[in-house]
Amino acid sequence: MSFFCRLVPIRSAVVTFPHNLRRLQSTASVIDGPPVTETNRAESTMKRFWKDVGIEKRRESFTVTLDRRALKTPSGNTLLLPGNKMLIATLVATEWDNQDKLLKPHALPIDLKESQTSLVSRAIDSLGEEAVREEVCHALLEYLDTDTICFHEDYPPQLVTLQTKHWDPLLEWARNTFKVEIHKFESILSNKQPEATKQRFIEELKTFTSWEMAAMERATYITKSFLIALALVKRFITVEQASIAARVEVSSQIERWGEVEDSHDVDFHDIRRQLGSAACLLSLT
Repeated sequence: MSFFCRLVPIRSAVVTFPHNLRRLQSTASVIDGPPVTETNRAESTMKRFWKDVGIEKRRESFTVTLDRRALKTPSGNTLLLPGNKMLIATLVATEWDNQDKLLKPHALPIDLKESQTSLVSRAIDSLGEEAVREEVCHALLEYLDTDTICFHEDYPPQLVTLQTKHWDPLLEWARNTFKVEIHKFESILSNKQPEATKQRFIEELKTFTSWEMAAMERATYITKSFLIALALVKRFITVEQASIAARVEVSSQIERWGEVEDSHDVDFHDIRRQLGSAACLLSLT
């Protein structure tokens, strides 16, 4: 038995679809069912080709729908979410419902690397495949040797205080939880972590679900820190704590020289937003 929920009223009932959508953007396989073929009135823009956005229950899963047709991933898979991820379904649906009448092809949720839709698609399309997972594991481990929280400075005092407060607990947690050695470095010229440590983390990553792996991948790339990302995925720290830990050096500069409005604050909120997007994949509701 299925249900359909309309998120919000849609103002426009007239929808057109560009004849050359495939050329402009690879979104032709975004929805189930026969493709819409109405002629586009303007070559330079795309008009929103769906009226209603909803969420349907399909057996034990949820799917987001555009005009009752299920969203598809870039690889053509139906975007199905486990029954315990209603929150993710709601976030994906909201991204599509918030699209304007006139679309910018490069800004569709299916293609925006920062979007919840692209993150979910990554988990569904790729991170269940063993070859891809192995490649991702090794790519993420490269961040361990250059991990921000392993490089501690002894000046200025503000930075030392922030390092001790936000980085040392993460290092101690990782050492104790995974029973590994993690070295601190003073120079980028000698920054290799023990091979046994790397192997232990590879073993841990192999136990991740595709959702956890997608969250880990995004969090690592955003924070430039394998250990901050791991602590977030393992729920040792919150999104707020991860965001602060990722910006310790910037925070030190702000304490010394002041904040650059519309720069430092915007960067922080962007990091927090993207980490929040990753953390939502770990939600059980």
